[in-house]
Amino acid sequence: MLLAVAGLDDDAITKRTRALAEGDWADFSTADRAAFTFTRKHAKAPSSLTREDFANLEKHFGPERAIDVVWWACRCHYMTRVADAFQLPLERENVFKGLMQKKEK
Repeated sequence: MLLAVAGLDDDAITKRTRALAEGDWADFSTADRAAFTFTRKHAKAPSSLTREDFANLEKHFGPERAIDVVWWACRCHYMTRVADAFQLPLERENVFKGLMQKKEK
């Protein structure tokens, strides 16, 4: 839903989520790939993160935006684990659909 809120249409969301799920990050920027690498490591083995992992984020995003990446990764991983623990179902529909107004040409 966050991708829809960010303005991506259904086709763009499908393409992006498929690429992310398959690990095919070739079409993403080097900064995006650094963020994906960090968040994957954070999800699979958070205790293995090092100062160098954060330094790589800083190289691509600067210190403030690197912290944003870390914060969002932590939040999303936490929410996923809470939802899994309580067996909370995902929404079947995008609750934000229709809230974004398309720009008139």
